[in-house]
Amino acid sequence: MTQPGSDDFTTEDRSALIDTVRRFATQAIAPHVSAWDDAGEIPRTLYGDAARLGLLGLGYPEALGGTPAPWSVRNAMSQTLARHGGSGGVMASLFSHNIGLPPVLAHGTPEQQAEIIPPVLRGEKIAALGITEPGGGSDVASLRTTARLDGADYVIDGEKVFITSGVRADWITLAVRTDLQSQGASGLSMIAVPCDRPGISRSPLRKMGWHCSDTALLRFDGVRVPTRYRLGKEGAGFRIIMSNFNGERLALATMALGFAEACYDEVLVWARQRHTFGAPLIERQVIRHKLMDMQMRIASTQAWVDALGARADAGDQGTDWIANVCLLKNHATQTMQFCADAAVQMLGGMGYMHGTVTERIYREVKVMMIGGGAEEIMKELAARQLGL
Repeated sequence: MTQPGSDDFTTEDRSALIDTVRRFATQAIAPHVSAWDDAGEIPRTLYGDAARLGLLGLGYPEALGGTPAPWSVRNAMSQTLARHGGSGGVMASLFSHNIGLPPVLAHGTPEQQAEIIPPVLRGEKIAALGITEPGGGSDVASLRTTARLDGADYVIDGEKVFITSGVRADWITLAVRTDLQSQGASGLSMIAVPCDRPGISRSPLRKMGWHCSDTALLRFDGVRVPTRYRLGKEGAGFRIIMSNFNGERLALATMALGFAEACYDEVLVWARQRHTFGAPLIERQVIRHKLMDMQMRIASTQAWVDALGARADAGDQGTDWIANVCLLKNHATQTMQFCADAAVQMLGGMGYMHGTVTERIYREVKVMMIGGGAEEIMKELAARQLGL
């Protein structure tokens, strides 16, 4: 995304935005999540609702219909939506453009940006990112989907899997191999693919969590896309992909923090209301200690999110920052895992019931720990960035 001017966002602006986000999450999302989970999708109208509040365009240039905002503000929005909306599935679908559009914004031509970005930020179109393949996830260099040059078109063949918003996306920012003789990281390119092209088939996937987020296996059989939709130079795809991961991982960490808070909020209310053996649960020392263990992890994650957001806003996104983002992603998702597990344990039977926030978040922990790079990949990448 763009490097926003943080000076343009005042404390009052931030407070007003967070109040708006909280109301949107508690009124337009939280009451409906269980029904959307059962339906397997969120209503398409929700994109327009979020767009009219300026949420989809946060962090994008005004010229393209967005609102420039620093990372600190975008992180606060994501954290608030996660905490009060209580659904990773909603956020994954509603904000899939935040992984699909950054390559267009950073490497697209003005013509590409004008065609693709504004309708998405208005909630009229849905954008997604297509990298992972059936034969490889974090091993991007091994991808096999090909784009063969034929006149003024690329002809695309291959498969992508676990694609968020893959069922309903109007645009897929697709990683392909344009140099068919190359191996490894060289010869990869990124192409913005309009999803109304013949030869694209989509198969919805069922998941442990994120039930209301449509996730798909995509097949490309001789899909013709004009060369004008290539993003950046041919062969520059690997660098584009790697730089795109940093923002995704910071966003995932921030979401995980919000979900940890959601678990704490729900179980705190329960502990105050639930009576056992003549006294509220909150009066039991073991319960208070569990709550403090949750708070300890939430506070440390909050401090790390704030610190890395501030560094990004200051333009400090070097190798040490990248390493810290990887480690933060692990720490934040482990915090989410701990808080979800602790909350289920304290809720007892209610924590196992479909419809509670904690039960939903408990099922969503693993996708947060895997998506954007599994824990083991994050550790290895961080070590390399730190020269170890």
